[in-house]
Amino acid sequence: MSDFIQHECGIALLKLKKPLHYYLEKYGTSFWAVNKMYLLMEKQHNRGQDGAGLANIKFDMAPGTRYISRHRSVDQKPIQDLFDYVNKRFKDLEIDAPEKLKDTEWLKQNVAFTGELFLGHLRYGTYGKNSVENCHPFLRQNNWMTKNLVVAGNFNMTNVDELFGLLVEIGQHPKEKSDTVTILEKIGHYLDEENELLFAKYKALGYSYQEISGLIAKNINIQNILKNSAVDWDGGYAMAGLIGHGDAFVLRDPSGIRPAFFYEDEDIVVVASERPVIQTAFNLKWEDIQEINPGHALIIPKVGDTEQVLVKEPLKKTPCSFERIYFSRGTDKDIYQERLELGRSVTPKVLEAIDYDLRNTVFSFIPNTAETAFYGMLKATEDYLDTVKVKKIKALGDSATNEQIKEILGIRTRLEKIMVKDAKLRTFITQDDARDDMVAHVYDITYDSIKRNEDNIVVLDDSIVRGTTLKQSVLRILDRLDPKSIVIVSSAPQIRYPDCYGIDMAKMGDFIAFQAAISLLHKNGKSQLIQEVYQKCKAQLELPKEQMINCVKEIYEPFTADEISDEISVLLKHEDVKADVKIIYQTIEGLHNACPNNNGDWYFSGNYPTPGGVKVVNKAYVNYVDGVNERAY
Repeated sequence: MSDFIQHECGIALLKLKKPLHYYLEKYGTSFWAVNKMYLLMEKQHNRGQDGAGLANIKFDMAPGTRYISRHRSVDQKPIQDLFDYVNKRFKDLEIDAPEKLKDTEWLKQNVAFTGELFLGHLRYGTYGKNSVENCHPFLRQNNWMTKNLVVAGNFNMTNVDELFGLLVEIGQHPKEKSDTVTILEKIGHYLDEENELLFAKYKALGYSYQEISGLIAKNINIQNILKNSAVDWDGGYAMAGLIGHGDAFVLRDPSGIRPAFFYEDEDIVVVASERPVIQTAFNLKWEDIQEINPGHALIIPKVGDTEQVLVKEPLKKTPCSFERIYFSRGTDKDIYQERLELGRSVTPKVLEAIDYDLRNTVFSFIPNTAETAFYGMLKATEDYLDTVKVKKIKALGDSATNEQIKEILGIRTRLEKIMVKDAKLRTFITQDDARDDMVAHVYDITYDSIKRNEDNIVVLDDSIVRGTTLKQSVLRILDRLDPKSIVIVSSAPQIRYPDCYGIDMAKMGDFIAFQAAISLLHKNGKSQLIQEVYQKCKAQLELPKEQMINCVKEIYEPFTADEISDEISVLLKHEDVKADVKIIYQTIEGLHNACPNNNGDWYFSGNYPTPGGVKVVNKAYVNYVDGVNERAY
């Protein structure tokens, strides 16, 4: 994605099912679990580079002994900084008392992050300040072991104000209005209630206070806690939690918007946001990994069997398709094939745009995450060329010479690495101020890679959201090569609506597709529709969110997708660019065909999976017309 977008987060959970000395004997190191957590988090660094955090719980520690450890970092390299901190004490021991590195019981009693239960998190800050206080895991502390709660997740809630109000109604005084704090306190409230109910039950039966603590730990009902906590949640989420005595859980939203996968054997239980991460870290086959079902929680007790339990009734499954297009690692078996198909399915439009002139067309891609879809496009062009070659050879007849046939067989799709991103400049463009000046230098160009004034350039991108980088940088740089035309291809459809489930695409006015629709309304004498839709959206906001409909769809209805793409081409062509410019988008049908099991497409179609999403899109449009430059949730 040439546009810079904050997005997603990653979670990693690991539970050791055997005593620590077992892993020392089996793997030759006391730090096997820490090393695996590093791998799980490093292999998900694509999901969060603003911050990282790690929490650890030690089982069966004596009163007065620290049993929960947590550290978070917002360093420029947060994962490295985090594990440098965790490993520092181990490195000191290697110098001062190396024999203790093999004494797992001593390590557990004396050194942090040597327990049996780990929770890691990688953060992209879609909203709010990027400080250590905003980093997961969040910790809710209490002297009662079973009231301690650690939470980390990949989520956005659409109804934070409503959830905040509910906390106030039950007598709480939250320290801030954020979805993370709100979720933590909501779970914490019902965790406290569960503790108090069990305490009263066992006290009435005559157990001592110490006995009651152990009975609560054995009988706490996490399923009920999560059911009560999640009843009012509206959003996309995959959240993980640890309870002080050693139980853990991972909960997925009813629509399956956010991903979560797990693996279990006789030694471990592991959960991560991406399947290939678990495969790589533990050398597993893809079929060994299971997906947590939408609306379910994976309950991982300290003692006993792991199980999936129902928390919220599943809705129509709509996993985020952006996971497939861009966010997740392309090494996943299914994602790799889906990205190939995304490139393949958009190719017919590309061939039409260049008038099938493959002799005078050079293909390339930006950024690196578009590479797999690019291969799909190349496969499709080669398939097309095969049909052309067959016709040409047949046309030669029986008199064809070897040289003639070899010339035809030698026709190939031309591909070059035309543009290279300068990663060092990324830091300078994360703020909007002075962005245009820096963005023009994000890419370096491969000069003399095309024939001047003769060749077309086709460049594949993952998606085109704002178009800022295209207009201010990519198109102007490509134009320096003096091509006849430039075709920019998006493997994703037009992004028309805001996301509110974890991707930083929250304002209507930012989307180049929306800008193009507004421009076309003005050009075609239909400007009154802008105000008409505004009034409808305002009226919708007076209704309960369950009754709302997406009125913003009416903005796009007068025009075909191709008409909007053509207008985008006009809007993104900088005045300095001499070549013809054509912008081509994937169709929604092409997306669904490529990713049949991940059809969450609300940012393309406007079909939101939850009522809160419909409320957000109407509010985002009202904000746009009112000139309010803030997100709608």
